[in-house]
Amino acid sequence: MNDRTLNYADAGAIVSQEQRNKVLRNTYWLLALSLLPTVAGAWLGVSTGITRSLSGGLGLIVFLGGAFGFMYAIEKTKNSAAGVPVLLAFTFFMGLMLSRIIGMVLGFKNGSELVMTAMGGTAGVFFVMASLASVIKRDISGMGKWLFVGAMVVFVGAIVNVFVGSTVGMMVISTLCVGVFSLYMLYDLKQIIDGGETNYISATLSLYLDIFNVFQSLLALLGIMGGERD
Repeated sequence: MNDRTLNYADAGAIVSQEQRNKVLRNTYWLLALSLLPTVAGAWLGVSTGITRSLSGGLGLIVFLGGAFGFMYAIEKTKNSAAGVPVLLAFTFFMGLMLSRIIGMVLGFKNGSELVMTAMGGTAGVFFVMASLASVIKRDISGMGKWLFVGAMVVFVGAIVNVFVGSTVGMMVISTLCVGVFSLYMLYDLKQIIDGGETNYISATLSLYLDIFNVFQSLLALLGIMGGERD
């Protein structure tokens, strides 16, 4: 994964506006494309139930092993022709991992509505952050280190809660996750616009992870607070 804690101000100064626009445009196209394997993976997981057994420690090991393995491969291939296929394979895997919580939410009477609401909420957050990134003129690269700390708090909390199984803990972690990764969207988009991120595959990976985390957390919150049982 790209190092989010770097200060991109100096790099941005030497990247032309044309290059920045090209990276942003390619990132948006690849981000849109990456959602297709995600949907396919989620559909396969929900329809076949192959991820139902991945609970507790086993699910955590499979998720972390697969996710970090793919991110390492993406980092190694981002400057080659293999970069895009590896990224798309990663998003398919993430869709599979997402299918477990989607399947649980779809088990509610209003499950489809909750999933659509989470999708709409995530799209709304992205639109707001993209709009803010385009109008904010100041350098916000200093946010990176604080957001990284916030992400680590969420990460450790989520791992602990896998074994604790606290509903309140899940709500707190999910709320923090929505906040942290919504701000990460702003941060990552601003780095692209300012020329701090010049590789569209790395940029897509960062934004995809932001979107994935916001959607998953919104879905968890909606399922806990708004799920209606038959």
